[in-house]
Amino acid sequence: MGVLLGVAVAVLALDIASKAIVVATLSDRPPVKLLGSLLILTESRNPGAAFSIGGPSETIIFTAIAVGVIIFIVRSARRIHSLAWAVALGLLLGGATGNLTDRIFRSPGPFRGWVVDWIEVPHWPVFNLADSAIVCGGALIVLLAARGHRLDGAAQPAPPPAPRGGGPSAQPDQPWPERPSGGGGGG
Repeated sequence: MGVLLGVAVAVLALDIASKAIVVATLSDRPPVKLLGSLLILTESRNPGAAFSIGGPSETIIFTAIAVGVIIFIVRSARRIHSLAWAVALGLLLGGATGNLTDRIFRSPGPFRGWVVDWIEVPHWPVFNLADSAIVCGGALIVLLAARGHRLDGAAQPAPPPAPRGGGPSAQPDQPWPERPSGGGGGG
C-alpha cells in the first residue's frame, strides 16, 4: 500500500504544482512554443474529461466518476501485493485526485470546476500531468491484465491447451481429418 500511496501523492503534488505555475505564468499570455511546434505550453480550462472529452454539462458526471474511481482504488489497496499493480493504481489514483481537486476548488464553482490543461502536442488535445498519469496507469493495467498478473502478485495459470483435431477420424499429429479419396476431380 505504501508504493501505491507514494506514487499517488507524487503525481498529485506534481500536478498541483505544475497547474499553479501554469496559472501564474501562462494566463493571459500567448502559448510558449518549445522544440519548434512539437511541444506547446498553453493555459486552457477544460470542463470535460481527460483530453477535453465532454463539456460543462457533464462536469458533475466526471466528478462523480473520479470519486468512484478513487473509492474503488482505496478499497482495493489492501489486496495489492504486486509492485506493478501498485504503481499502475497509484498513477490512476494520483491523476484522478489531481483533476478532482480542480473540479472541487476551481471556478465556476464547487464540484463544477474546470480542469487546468497546459501541454499541447500536434494532433492531440491539450492535457495535463494528471491526464498523463491516468493514461499511463490505464495502459499499464491493460498490459498487466493481458499478461495474466493479478492484484495479489500471482500470475494467473495458463488455460489448458485446446484439443487438436476435428473429430474421431483425426490423427493426433494431423491438424485436420483426412478426406476420402476418389471421385470429385475436375477434368
